[in-house]
Amino acid sequence: MADTTELGRYLRARRAQVTPADAGLPAGTGLRRTPGLRREELATLAGVSVDYYTRLERGRETNPSTAVIDALSRALRLRGEAHERLHELAELASGRLTVPHPTGDDTVRESVLQMLEALRPMPAYVVSRHSYMLAANPAGRRLLPGLWDLPPEERNVTRYLFLHPAGRSLYVPWEETVAKSVAHLRAVGGTDPDDPKMARLVGELLLKSPEFARMWDRYDVCERSGGTKVFDHPKVGGMTLTYEVMQLARTGGQRLVVYQAPAGSPDEEALLRLDTAAHA
Repeated sequence: MADTTELGRYLRARRAQVTPADAGLPAGTGLRRTPGLRREELATLAGVSVDYYTRLERGRETNPSTAVIDALSRALRLRGEAHERLHELAELASGRLTVPHPTGDDTVRESVLQMLEALRPMPAYVVSRHSYMLAANPAGRRLLPGLWDLPPEERNVTRYLFLHPAGRSLYVPWEETVAKSVAHLRAVGGTDPDDPKMARLVGELLLKSPEFARMWDRYDVCERSGGTKVFDHPKVGGMTLTYEVMQLARTGGQRLVVYQAPAGSPDEEALLRLDTAAHA
């Protein structure tokens, strides 16, 4: 039997990020053996016994009530997606929720390929549930230099950010951008950590990148729906682009990502050069 559940891993990771001061507790004296709150401190804040909380974290208690999960969430100072993830993992641990397994078909529909071309000159691409690159228009390929030179099984955006030289210098600031990518991978894959493709990807990154391992251990989660990214692109220079992420129907988690810039701005000029350069 495993020594914990995904719920237990999440609780332990989030507990490590809350200091006694954050929780309004005295720091106490002596050396703390663990970062963040001790188990007994979190149990007291949540109003449960230390024994019960320990069994929950170690995977020996798998059916916590909604009230207990809400109390733990408050004690851990979880908000938004982090709070929702705690409830989701509790449902999975209890067996009340099951994870549907995607079909594994990475084929991009012809209608979506046509859409990618119609979106030009805006860079656009399609990624899988675990951020493997599946298709892109010319500007979308050019946006991530070097990614398309990799074999398909290595053409993962998160892997590119940590292990490819171009990926490590493309974004400003790099740390903030890649942290969001790791949090997204946690969000989409954390409920099914035994998925073979997910396990291979995470295993490689844990082995090869201490920075990834540090961010992965934090167990931050976020679903990517859009935002702004600042690029230091080797071909067209600096540009700030907004992007939107859209789920594609009937695809097992495929997402369409589209970048744009305000009309007439220097960022749009850089974007247009990106599209032109793709056919140069």
